[in-house]
Amino acid sequence: MTGWFGSPGSTVGRVPVTVVGCDGSPLSPAAEQALAAADLVVGGRRHLDAVALPATARTVVMGPVDVAANEIAQAHHDGERVVVLASGDPGYFGIVRRLSGRQGGHVELRVLPAVSSVAAAFGRLGLPWDDAVVVSAHGRPLAPAVNAWRRYSVELSRVAVLTDTGSGPVALLDALGEDFTGCEVLERLGEPDEGRTTVLTQEPTAEVLEASQAAGREVVGPAGARSRQWREPLLLVSPGRVVGSAPWLAGQRVAFGDEPSGWALPDSAFVHRDGMLTKRDVRAAVLARLAPAVGTLVWDVGAGSGSVAVECSRLGSAVIAVERDPEALQRISDNAAALYGPVKVVHGSAPEALVGLPWPDAVFVGGGGPDVVAAVAAIRPERVVVALATVERVAPTVAALDGYLVDTVLLQVHHLQPLGEGHRLVPANPVFVVSGALP
Repeated sequence: MTGWFGSPGSTVGRVPVTVVGCDGSPLSPAAEQALAAADLVVGGRRHLDAVALPATARTVVMGPVDVAANEIAQAHHDGERVVVLASGDPGYFGIVRRLSGRQGGHVELRVLPAVSSVAAAFGRLGLPWDDAVVVSAHGRPLAPAVNAWRRYSVELSRVAVLTDTGSGPVALLDALGEDFTGCEVLERLGEPDEGRTTVLTQEPTAEVLEASQAAGREVVGPAGARSRQWREPLLLVSPGRVVGSAPWLAGQRVAFGDEPSGWALPDSAFVHRDGMLTKRDVRAAVLARLAPAVGTLVWDVGAGSGSVAVECSRLGSAVIAVERDPEALQRISDNAAALYGPVKVVHGSAPEALVGLPWPDAVFVGGGGPDVVAAVAAIRPERVVVALATVERVAPTVAALDGYLVDTVLLQVHHLQPLGEGHRLVPANPVFVVSGALP
């Protein structure tokens, strides 16, 4: 492989590109020394204006990252001493990845990070963030960040979104609608004019405004958030509630008490009526085909006990469970609370109840028939999975998945049970799993 140490394209012998993190505090001696010797300094206008530049150095104002990266790579190849100024920790959703992953040659880097904007934000809020989920919508699609927010902006979780004015508080409000639960907005962290604003779900009362002003805090409602000009860089935080136990893995919620671990949980973990739930072995196959993950949204249509919905939530997806039975709605809520898998519950019959719901990445149809499957397929989620107990419904369901690559399997499960001094195999009801994926 060329472009690495010891190869014909190696950068051995060249001065590494120094990437300096800026958080508003004075630069370190190492950063000052690198700047003083630089032939080329690249950074945003505010970063270039904030440092003492050597008179002999060329400067490039950071615009499109690819253009700047090409210029940095060329200067490095020519043996120039290059310094790149970036916000916070450049290795955390920053330019270090773009420079390290450049095609066409390796750029050796020396990174001098400052405090990341995420660490600074949680520091301003006085909260730990080892169990927070951090996602980015800065120059990236908004939908995965919104879905992560849906899933993790709950009482016992925290989520932070790195964003810009194009995908800031107003975009979050528009995407979440009535599901918006409020947030903290941190603007221009580390700058002299940095700001912190609490965005409420409703317009603040006179009493709330008076109390916030007395505390030196700014509070706005949805209308206030929409009417103001937000300043980059932006970071949105859902603070959640801090629990005492410490996590062992960053970005993961703390486990509680006797909470079950893993996935495809035993049927006994769920409250259900007369065994009316997607059984464990079938559920495992369904989850594998739905592929729930952080940043995705899953619908569970005809959710019943909500076993599939809750498991998808536990695996990181935002989930909407649609169910017409009022008693089942309570069971779904109870299972979601007991198993720490937050689910938004929608009361109604499909397909009518699906109108107006946010677009899903994957849909599980547990009830409703081929007409519901066809309505779901018309929305064009990436994946659709259907569980069927009767063979007569298989062909109409496959036909309803028009335009999808369809796979159909029959699951026949036998459980070993004692019989006298020996054992016997007890069959469970066979279930067809029909799954469709967009080509």
